[in-house]
Amino acid sequence: MITTASFRNGLKMLFDGVPHTIVEFQHVKPGKGPAFVRTKLKNLVTGAIFDHKFRGGEKVQDITLDDKDVTFTYREGNLYVFMDSKTYEELRLGADALGDATRWLIEGLELSIQFYDGRPLTVELPSAVDLLVVKADPGLRGDTATGGTKPATVETGAVVSVPLFINEGDRVRIDTRTGAYVTRVKE
Repeated sequence: MITTASFRNGLKMLFDGVPHTIVEFQHVKPGKGPAFVRTKLKNLVTGAIFDHKFRGGEKVQDITLDDKDVTFTYREGNLYVFMDSKTYEELRLGADALGDATRWLIEGLELSIQFYDGRPLTVELPSAVDLLVVKADPGLRGDTATGGTKPATVETGAVVSVPLFINEGDRVRIDTRTGAYVTRVKE
């Protein structure tokens, strides 16, 4: 059990019997009345984010998640197959368990999956991945002065906004947290 005095961003805890993490928190001491902690909690099962106030000194149950370092090997219909980096066992997860991470999965990508009671909760991708552009309209000559962008489809099927000078066959680095273009990768 931990008290509200130990709260920090990223703390994992049980709230209403479900694992949550603290996205942000603020200790508040009003002029009148007792102190409290205003938090923004993320449900690790559904991904929903909501606000909650805790009384000062209130106790919550902290949890530990099991991390598994895995390598994405291939996709089989709606299932994504990973190989545990230590035991070489296969792990199959559905697209619903992976969420938005499916947009950036390419074969051979190393990542970490956090489990609680044997259920996968969160997928931690590397901060950026290098992907091949498979479809992009050609940029028009003279449009580069405005710093414009255009949509491009990468090898995973995700559509990202890239600068006009990016063409089909180019390799681009994408930030997996925001889905934003970072740079063109030289081969």
